[in-house]
Amino acid sequence: MTTAAGNTMLPIMEAFYTIQGEGFYTGQAAYFIRTGGCTVGCHWCDVKESWDASVHPLISVQDIAEEAARYPARIAVITGGEPLEHDLTALCEALKAKGFQLNIETSGASPLSGTWDWICLSPKKFKEPLPELLAACDEFKPVIFHPSDIKWAEKFVSLLKKPNVKLFLQPEWSKRDALMPELVEYVKTNPQWQISLQTHKYMNIP
Repeated sequence: MTTAAGNTMLPIMEAFYTIQGEGFYTGQAAYFIRTGGCTVGCHWCDVKESWDASVHPLISVQDIAEEAARYPARIAVITGGEPLEHDLTALCEALKAKGFQLNIETSGASPLSGTWDWICLSPKKFKEPLPELLAACDEFKPVIFHPSDIKWAEKFVSLLKKPNVKLFLQPEWSKRDALMPELVEYVKTNPQWQISLQTHKYMNIP
């Protein structure tokens, strides 16, 4: 159901309490909410089961927020799929009412909705990010599948508008060993960037 305040029911693939494994908030406890639905279609995606929104149950934003509030941390991470394929205004309002800091992880290929404390933009070649997401993001974290992806990611840096946007290069998991020497040398030469690892996979946690 959609109202002027956004979707009050959302397809949810899964929601769980864990440790953030990537990017700026690595190592912090957070409640993850993974929406169903994604038309970006990265061939290396590790949650392809999220792509079809119709196979995931519709859950009210109030129920989502109530469940999240059962856990002690007050960081909620909205991810997908591609969460911005839904209007997230109502979800943000429900979570804010429970005292959450709201972080989103998005490809930036869909219009921005909701009110966010932290926007992690992880752009994909398959659908490039919208200018409004480049202007709004706090963290820019392209996934590197091939060395040429570094040069592709560089072209967006001048379009980032917020001061002190955190720049991360994250190797795609299956290519991490092959890519790491090049990423290390690149960051040593370009120290405005950092390397982001999927530490949750090393730790064997969701």
